[in-house]
Amino acid sequence: MTSAPLFSALRFGVSGFQHPEWKGLVYPREAGIRRHPLETLSRAVDAVEIDRPVRAETAQVWLHAVRDNPQFLFSAVLPRSFTYQRTLPAQTIASYKQGLWPLHRAGRLGAVVMEFPWAFRYSKENREFLIRLRRAFHEFALAAEFRHESWGYDEAVGTLIDYKIGIVNLDQPAYFRAMAPGALLTSPVAYVRLHGRAGKEAFQEYEAPAPPPYLYTRGELEEWRPRIERLATHAECALVIATSTGRGRSVVNALQLQALVNGVAREAPPELLEIYHRDLAEFRSRRPIQPRLLEVA
Repeated sequence: MTSAPLFSALRFGVSGFQHPEWKGLVYPREAGIRRHPLETLSRAVDAVEIDRPVRAETAQVWLHAVRDNPQFLFSAVLPRSFTYQRTLPAQTIASYKQGLWPLHRAGRLGAVVMEFPWAFRYSKENREFLIRLRRAFHEFALAAEFRHESWGYDEAVGTLIDYKIGIVNLDQPAYFRAMAPGALLTSPVAYVRLHGRAGKEAFQEYEAPAPPPYLYTRGELEEWRPRIERLATHAECALVIATSTGRGRSVVNALQLQALVNGVAREAPPELLEIYHRDLAEFRSRRPIQPRLLEVA
């Protein structure tokens, strides 16, 4: 059911994989007994975003679990204590890095994401803090998610280029002075995060509950196709992450994007097909399908 990818640098994936509700939905109902969840997930997508600190021993287990997918990459989102609270104790930084070293040395760490709140606008002070973070995690490829539009200004983009920091091109709800969708490339690593288009308060307010689950329509995914293709053409590595994990929605959208943009269609987990049988109709069985969705005759 798979074919050679159209863009070899491109990986589609999801945010986190240790979601309790995914048992019996994304993973088999007996998941965890004989097969690691990442072993199942790595058959469907090519990337996962680590959403919590990890121990080096655990990272080694994860590497073993994805061994059958040589294209699989991990990325990691820095804890908010670094990016929101702006506390950078040396020991905490060293401890966090320790868990990433096995992935980095194995060539499986695509990027480390610095996620900033909307209140983090482009200013001299915030620029200097960003540079401090760059130096603190200089060993890794970094990508920064800015939710305020000021980081799209020329001077801000120039800073990212100067310090080899990738910019996260994000899809988020529309609100006052929100960073708009784009296809900016400021380092060899391109990064896209699709957060959904509901619950703007979760993105605009400093402390707010997580946004409601969101499933992109195929038309909405089609809007991102030219942007992703542009990034994948010029980047050494391009990661596209769906972050709305409720009821496996991120896996559904990652599968759809993988086929739409990269011409790779894989079988969806059968448990997921029971819920999203219409959205995942093309991923139902091992039969030839068109490598691109939404083609118009």
